[in-house]
Amino acid sequence: MRPIKPAAGPATLEPTDGRRARGMRSRAAVLERSVQMASRDGLEGLTIGDLAADLGVHKSSVFALFGSKVELQLATLAAARAILLDHVVRPALPGEEGLPRLEAIGDAWCDYLSSDVFSGGCFLCAASTEMDGRPGPVRDAVAAVMREWIAVLSANIEAAIANDELRADVDPAAMAFRLNALGMAANWQRQLLHDPSGIEHARTAWRAELDTHRPDDRRGRSRQSKGRG
Repeated sequence: MRPIKPAAGPATLEPTDGRRARGMRSRAAVLERSVQMASRDGLEGLTIGDLAADLGVHKSSVFALFGSKVELQLATLAAARAILLDHVVRPALPGEEGLPRLEAIGDAWCDYLSSDVFSGGCFLCAASTEMDGRPGPVRDAVAAVMREWIAVLSANIEAAIANDELRADVDPAAMAFRLNALGMAANWQRQLLHDPSGIEHARTAWRAELDTHRPDDRRGRSRQSKGRG
């Protein structure tokens, strides 16, 4: 996933003195709290005033770090994206590009969904639903992050086809859609219905989706080898 460029401003520049370095550390500490608030209350529910009250600081202190509600929302989204990278994408990178990495991504995503990283469930699942009908820069930024996520899935599906790990007739876009839908549905079931069983359903279905589309002579081989291990 390519990095999202933060909004320009003093708080996002490289630190050249102690005061600026302290400001960047303060910004990071504030974002640790803002991602939790936004996961629960939504990006539209995130305000500089409410965040300041939650932190027990003056509103002007938070305003000095971000300058506007939109910049706070965008910075919070970028922080949530970084957390997704740390919990879902980076753990899968030791696996080879293609099917091994797709399997690792599926397991890492399900582990992330069950681990309460965010107090309100998967940040990006919630933000995707919240912002899909709200035009503007925040919606555009959410869409950009989700396109990156789909692109990660699609790229590994394409690599798996090239490696003869998936059949040549697999449609990468369609498979990426189905894999993404599994995690989105698991998060919905856990958050709205308070039923975590959907996470393991998603894990099993993710594996089945990949296994079903292997070349006939390789179907089931990976699962059997893992079972013997």
